[in-house]
Amino acid sequence: MIRKQEVLQDVVIKFAGDSGDGMQLTGTQFTNNTALLGIDLSTFPDFPAEIRAPQGTLPGVSGYQLRFSSDRVFTPGDACDVLVAMNAAALKTNLTALKKGGKIIANVDGFDSKNLRLANYPEGENPLENGSLDNYEVIKMDVTKMTREALKEFTMGMKEKDRAKNMFVLGFLYWMYGRDMENTITFLKEKFGKKPEIFESNLRVLQAGYNFGDTTETFTTTYKVEKAKMLAGSYRSIMGNQALAYGLIAASQKSGLPMFLGSYPITPASDILHELSRHKNFGIRTFQAEDEIAAITSSIGAAYGGALGVTTTSGPGMALKAEAMGLAVMLEIPLLIVDVQRGGPSTGLPTKTEQSDLLQAYYGRNGECPMPVISASTPGDCFDVAYEAVRLAVTHMTPVILLSDGYIANGAEPWRFPSSNDLQPIHVKFKTELGHGEEKLQPYLRDEKLARPWAIPGTAGLEHRIGGLEKQNITGNVSYEPENHQLMVKIRQEKVDKIAEYIPEQKIDNGPDKGKLLVLGWGSTYGAIKSAVAELVAQGQSVAHAHLRYVRPFPKNLGEIINGFEKVLIPEINNGQLIKIIRDVYFVDAKGYNKIMGVPITKGELVEEIKKHL
Repeated sequence: MIRKQEVLQDVVIKFAGDSGDGMQLTGTQFTNNTALLGIDLSTFPDFPAEIRAPQGTLPGVSGYQLRFSSDRVFTPGDACDVLVAMNAAALKTNLTALKKGGKIIANVDGFDSKNLRLANYPEGENPLENGSLDNYEVIKMDVTKMTREALKEFTMGMKEKDRAKNMFVLGFLYWMYGRDMENTITFLKEKFGKKPEIFESNLRVLQAGYNFGDTTETFTTTYKVEKAKMLAGSYRSIMGNQALAYGLIAASQKSGLPMFLGSYPITPASDILHELSRHKNFGIRTFQAEDEIAAITSSIGAAYGGALGVTTTSGPGMALKAEAMGLAVMLEIPLLIVDVQRGGPSTGLPTKTEQSDLLQAYYGRNGECPMPVISASTPGDCFDVAYEAVRLAVTHMTPVILLSDGYIANGAEPWRFPSSNDLQPIHVKFKTELGHGEEKLQPYLRDEKLARPWAIPGTAGLEHRIGGLEKQNITGNVSYEPENHQLMVKIRQEKVDKIAEYIPEQKIDNGPDKGKLLVLGWGSTYGAIKSAVAELVAQGQSVAHAHLRYVRPFPKNLGEIINGFEKVLIPEINNGQLIKIIRDVYFVDAKGYNKIMGVPITKGELVEEIKKHL
């Protein structure tokens, strides 16, 4: 049979099924395979909030969206070209995100009367048979039946056999897009090498899915996406939480400080704890505390003892850490608080993304309690931002808040391995002896950065007082004097403000230096803003994009950039948080574009919003 191969520039696939169907694993394997080919990509995993929602129901749908392209991409795509629907609920939940004329790969076994009822379809209505999908190309596959057929010689139970269904779909897609399966075979061998029956069953079903595409006459076309033009170097696919963990390890190695992570598991930050716990060979110590307060206070103790203290959490956990964060500000010790944001308030939307905690990071502690805030923009950027956050904490002797979010944490992109020589040095200077003219240690005697000395407990002659009570300037003794309290409050604020002198100036990411509209963003809105502005700049529109890494303090030239534009638009996945701070600091009538649905802002909707302001 003669088949043709069609070369595509850009493809968006959404894998969707019940939370037990292995869609995250399927998407991750296809992503890794894509990255190995040098094709640019961006992903958006979408988890159900329930640990185990009732099977076949709409709340139980788990999704994984992958966009891959021969051009540079910065978002996982606004709409899908291909939807893999393992059951009726998966189709119903994701159909509106599929382009007209797009492909639906449907597992017909997931559209029986029970599944249709659980997905709230009317009695007797089956979307695969009633003509409602006539605007799409529907590929019907009885994945369950063919999986069981491939495993008929295996003695395992039917439930165990059905767990391999996702491998059938993955094999078929490898055939459809002309892929080699070697990386997935290696993965299966590493994961199930000590369980030969499970390894062989997954391998058999993977091959069966590939053979189904190769031997069935229904399919006359395969597809190929060429390698993207990217900077030379070694690449891998990386998720945000992984990159953040690697950035912390690199900072620990560069600074020479042993790292201690005190953490309490919370979605979507837990994977940082999981990843770091695998790297004891780098001197990383991880402690799963009994609660959020114990997690941060153990990290404060580690930092006081001369280690790199880190704690990781999400919004609800950071609220619980607030009092201890104030203690770290009073002690003026280097500490990193990582907040992987999610929808709130309270428990909110545990598995959905939101830029929910910027105001909490700025103001969410009692008293005048300033802390630097730094923000990651993409999965790969998490490495650089984690490294920089550690550098700021150690250099300026201050706790630092690093903001990521669920979209960045679980999303993936190609990441170019950095060279150790390219990483900025992190200079650590412990005080080991009394200075000239010092009769005893002056723990709040400051350098040009207003940073106090880092003296490790047990160092002879450097005994000093610590605690949460207000300190007397220079001596560190407890002081209730009104004038001293005002002085110390002002110094702590000035120390944070002074960091602006030691960070890079803000740059325009795309577009002119001056013009009609500046789109100012932070965090995970980066991809959507960059893509939207690039499209409009190509059309000759007077619009530019600037994206903030340093959110407190702002880069010292940010006001100058803002004043170069007639209007400022600030898109955020919240109800307007950065915009309040920008209006307060720069007295500019900025306009907001806010989306609070637990999903990212898309390029298309942002293009339309920008046009309104132009």
